[in-house]
Amino acid sequence: MADGKARMNMTEGPLLRQLLIYALPLMATGVLQFLYNAADTIIVGRFASDGETALAAVGSTGSISALITGLFIGLAVGANVSISHAYGSGRDDQVKDIVHTSILLSFILGISIGLIGFVSARPLLTLMDVPDGVIDWSVIYMQTIFLGMPAQMTYNYGAAILNARGDTKHPFYFLCVSGAVNVILNLFFVIVCRLDVLGVALATIISQYLSAFLILRLLSSFNDSCRLYINKLYIRKDKLIKIIKIGVPAGIQGCLFSVSNVLIQSSINSFGPNTMAANTAAANIDGIIYIAMNSFYQAALAFTGQNAGALKYDRVKKICSRCLLLVFVFGLILGAVCYFFGPALLSLFGVEGDVATSETMRVGMLRLTIVGMPYFLCGLMEVMSGMLRGLGASLVSAVVSLLGSCVLRIIWIYTVFQEYRMIEILYVSYPATWIITAAAHFICFTVILKRRIRKSKEYLEAE
Repeated sequence: MADGKARMNMTEGPLLRQLLIYALPLMATGVLQFLYNAADTIIVGRFASDGETALAAVGSTGSISALITGLFIGLAVGANVSISHAYGSGRDDQVKDIVHTSILLSFILGISIGLIGFVSARPLLTLMDVPDGVIDWSVIYMQTIFLGMPAQMTYNYGAAILNARGDTKHPFYFLCVSGAVNVILNLFFVIVCRLDVLGVALATIISQYLSAFLILRLLSSFNDSCRLYINKLYIRKDKLIKIIKIGVPAGIQGCLFSVSNVLIQSSINSFGPNTMAANTAAANIDGIIYIAMNSFYQAALAFTGQNAGALKYDRVKKICSRCLLLVFVFGLILGAVCYFFGPALLSLFGVEGDVATSETMRVGMLRLTIVGMPYFLCGLMEVMSGMLRGLGASLVSAVVSLLGSCVLRIIWIYTVFQEYRMIEILYVSYPATWIITAAAHFICFTVILKRRIRKSKEYLEAE
């Protein structure tokens, strides 16, 4: 797409159709990303020398890895919104500066985070009370995954640039290639080489470096303001400040979610390896629903950013209503599908038996019922967060999420869960905090949008 045809003008045209054209490739990309992790867990659960321990080891690292990377991946949101604003206002010279600043920043952050994660893996997993029989494998998996952090950061920032210009198809194509490589290498390393968790981790990072290469190659081929010159990377101070201003609150929000998830994972770990394995399997399944919810979050973010840059606030209102409708419909349907096909899906991850005879199956289905079925509530929360960030109110979104979701979830763990130590009580904290946070986000969005409309009218009258 060197001719720029993949670029979408989000400020004009039929909105619902554009949102679907934008979001569906993101959804497909997310599914492929999910298959990365699913391939890890399915293959390691079925073919590792000790499948249940290996599955628990892979699952125990996710929340702590997200905690370390969340802040810096959040900066990609700053790049996305900055480019969207520049596109919406027609300032292509600023787009060029943001692209080069973002990619160089991703290189620096990727190397730094990789080193931090590698060194701190065992101490952090020990703090999470990962059982002795699991922790050695968990450390191997986590340290290897962090060796791929430079590639992960580069891909995320490159994808943010493409998403901001309306190109959600190329990331999908790239993950088709790297996803296939990941699955093939998983099978080879685990079944043939008998590398167990090390094998699936190696397959993942090799695939990530392939994805990063493909996205850099594409950016270097453009003929518009998004063209990347690898040998001329630079950082513009003013663009970096804007990326940080929008991205840091988003990253802090992601980190705070991860803190609460780390605490929940630690509580789950206290129930033993069987519950850990069941939760890992079920989390992978309801992760499919989150992929759909997140695709509309990203659509809300990019569309709002371009239209806010163009001062088209009436269209911003329509973006909000359409995205809320879409996450409600998609979330409700996918939640029901994951529940009704739950036993068959869980069995793919090595969870055997039925709810009556298998505790692992019972816990897995419990999560799909309490967390999976009402997942559309998470979608409502995500869309409203994206709307706020698209307007540039990233700090407001972060504060609301901190108070409405993270803090309440932590309070829940140390009060309600301490009184009633059941896995069901942990799972209920998810939908309860989603609905509270979504409502608070909506109120803030309404107030901020009214202010922006008033200021834009004053600006236009002054012109």
